[in-house]
Amino acid sequence: MEPFVLREKEYFILEDWDRQFPNLTVGFTTKNGGNSKGDFTNLNVGFHVEDRKSTVCENRNQLAEKLAFPLAGWIGAQQTHEVKIKKATKYDKGKGANDYESAFGHTDGFFTFDSGILLTLCYADCVPLYFLHPESGAVGVAHAGWKGTVHGIAEEMIRTFQEEGLKVNDILVAIGPSICENCYIVDDHVIKLVENRLEGVERKPYNLISDHQYKLNLKECNKEILLNTGILEEHISMTNLCTSCQADHFFSHRRDQGKTGRMMSFIGWKEDIQ
Repeated sequence: MEPFVLREKEYFILEDWDRQFPNLTVGFTTKNGGNSKGDFTNLNVGFHVEDRKSTVCENRNQLAEKLAFPLAGWIGAQQTHEVKIKKATKYDKGKGANDYESAFGHTDGFFTFDSGILLTLCYADCVPLYFLHPESGAVGVAHAGWKGTVHGIAEEMIRTFQEEGLKVNDILVAIGPSICENCYIVDDHVIKLVENRLEGVERKPYNLISDHQYKLNLKECNKEILLNTGILEEHISMTNLCTSCQADHFFSHRRDQGKTGRMMSFIGWKEDIQ
């Protein structure tokens, strides 16, 4: 069963979490319903592409209204395909919400216990990872391109939860819309790094298709990494949505040859949870 369901043309929700936890805002945006033009048509939410800043702000404000989660409570990052995770608090609200300059530098993951703060990251094929510890209310989100994946950002997030005294067996994880294996061809260099990360894993998330060329399933790769950390398989939800195949919903860096907008993952508790 597909865990991500289109709630409105602007965004998908993670349906199971949305149903179980009414105060949780969690999902992934589409490319539809915004004000951007040209290559960024039309709901581009990324400041770091060559779209007009004022238009990106319009798109974000529009999305904030749709989600009923004020933009003043959002935080964002200057993502660099690394594994740095920022523990966010209510005092960080608004950083990176209306501009790129105030976003957290060199950050590809967020973690928080606080309500009233929406953790956001941007994508155009990379894997969004969502984390939830229902009992404590801890939530996290990570950006896992191939670099972040092989360098272990999923594992780093689980370590962050553990350092807060949270048990791995109680953590729920969702793997969101990203490029599928049929659309994602990589070379020996990438596969060697994947092999190193998944040493001892029997099920390999890639297939050789020609000399030095492989199809790589980044979603499955992250799932195997998560299982290695001790996350229970029944606690992992994984989408079948592909950002490259499904051009009606998503921007794609590969499909659009690098000139494209960005979607956004988001997760956060609304202010009245506690």
